[in-house]
Amino acid sequence: MLGYGMAQDTLTKEKSPALSRALASRVSEIYPDFDADILASKIIEAFWPEGTHRRKRGRPPGNALWSQGDALLITYGNSLVDGTHKPLDLLNDFLRRYLKGVVNGVHILPFFPFTSDDGFAVTDYLSVNPQLGDWADINRIADEFKLMSDLVLNHVSSQGNWFNAYRQGQPPYDKFFFEADPSDDLSMVVRPRTTPLLQKVETKDGPRHVWCTFSHDQIDLDFRNPEVLLEFLRTIRTHIDNGVQIIRLDAVAFLWKEVGSPSIHLPQTHAIVKLIRLLCDYAQEPIVLLTETNVPKAENLSYFGKRDEAHVIYNFPLPPLILHALLSGTATHLNRWQRSMPPAPLGCAYLNFTASHDGIGMRPAEGLLSAEDQVAMIDTVRKVGGLVSMRALPDGGEAPYELNCTFFEALSQTFDGPDAHHIERFLCSQTIVMSLEGIPAFYIHSLLATPNDTEAVERRGMNRAINRHRWDYEDLRSKLEDSETVHARVLKSISDRLRARKKQAAFHPNATQFTVHTGDNRVFGLWRQSLDRRQSIFALHNVSADTVTIPLSALNLIEDEDWRDLLSDEAMTGDEIVLAPYQCRWISNTDH
Repeated sequence: MLGYGMAQDTLTKEKSPALSRALASRVSEIYPDFDADILASKIIEAFWPEGTHRRKRGRPPGNALWSQGDALLITYGNSLVDGTHKPLDLLNDFLRRYLKGVVNGVHILPFFPFTSDDGFAVTDYLSVNPQLGDWADINRIADEFKLMSDLVLNHVSSQGNWFNAYRQGQPPYDKFFFEADPSDDLSMVVRPRTTPLLQKVETKDGPRHVWCTFSHDQIDLDFRNPEVLLEFLRTIRTHIDNGVQIIRLDAVAFLWKEVGSPSIHLPQTHAIVKLIRLLCDYAQEPIVLLTETNVPKAENLSYFGKRDEAHVIYNFPLPPLILHALLSGTATHLNRWQRSMPPAPLGCAYLNFTASHDGIGMRPAEGLLSAEDQVAMIDTVRKVGGLVSMRALPDGGEAPYELNCTFFEALSQTFDGPDAHHIERFLCSQTIVMSLEGIPAFYIHSLLATPNDTEAVERRGMNRAINRHRWDYEDLRSKLEDSETVHARVLKSISDRLRARKKQAAFHPNATQFTVHTGDNRVFGLWRQSLDRRQSIFALHNVSADTVTIPLSALNLIEDEDWRDLLSDEAMTGDEIVLAPYQCRWISNTDH
């Protein structure tokens, strides 16, 4: 199956001998029982089919793949509907009408045909879901915005062609899925769900038990078979050819399984990420690789590798830590965590966010927030109509996996109850995301201050539906055209701050960052300095409902320079800085 002509193999090596050698080395780590040179050639053929071209040398690590002008929208392809037009056309209109000059990138959550989990049980990776539109619609969005697509590479739909062919014993799909025996020791397996891990299915060759990390409609693939990897490399090429610039590796931590192990973060998983990164570095197109690993800090950071794995990783502790700070009125835990966070390595960056299509993950809060802190958060979110999803523990117990609630609603009150600062508190949360080292990303329902969709939870029987509202586009536009609505106010405020942010060199994703000690735990402060050291910004965020005054001496303001708050346009004079409840300040020495 993996045989390959020697003439073609020789030609490939002559074109990029360094690439072939590096690939062969990676292949030896992952597939020691296969001929490394032959498989490396197959990988090159899959990623660069006839008619495509690659760099002669790999792109070296650097900070040129992103800038302070980068900000992403996260959305489903059908978050906006009207019953008449294709949802992707409506999304394109929304992006151009409201977000041009505000964000320059968009993550469209799985836009492929699917059977469940709102797109994450894919039936065909090479097609666009016809209920959303087609590749031409995707291309039009990619013409104006950096496009991120999902590579749901851990599993596929139980109703897709691949799994149907597996059940019928058709090669190569008869070897595409991970099987185990109910008698195997699976007690160590780490999972984000409470459903049974194994599912019994009937096949041409009799009953089999297939591995299902997430649900019984999502059957895990077996990457021990290199044909599975090759199939996904062809998929990545199709996405690149259709304008995708950011590849999101969904659920990548669970990729490689071994009976008797936790089956998460195994060495072969990291080696496969390194292999894909290597291909991206040799791509002529500027491809950014992003890993989605909703796990505690050290495990998440491991996906930077040695600057040879993900270009970008999600800053997963941010949502629960920011939420806790604003609910409690103290940035103690947020400050402690930030002081311990390393800068992203050269050629790497963080993706900062508070909300996504999933809930507010609680696993990243492990070791950062006490059990009491987490209980207080859970109780407050439940008071505003939110829900809690659980995960299974190896001992048979359960633990909170995520809070299901729109981030806007989660901040509608504090631990002390409701108050008059809802919008200001929420805007503070989004401004923290803009201020931190890294690339900011915003879920569409945060930009639109969308309330909890409890009706969708009842109708669909799924907790996560609470945060996946589908707006009637005509109704939404009427709300956004009324400047007094909460939706228009929030979108305008976030948009104004993003427009200001993109002009500041000190907000480059890799600009220097230090945590500022203001002497008051109600303030989360950062010092950012541009790569050329010309601009400094002191980003201060009052996470409390109190008016806070801090001495100007708490900041290292260079003498003989004019310092001004970029958000209020106030000059910084006198001996004190006053922060109103939930006020944010970007104090800069450069007038932009």
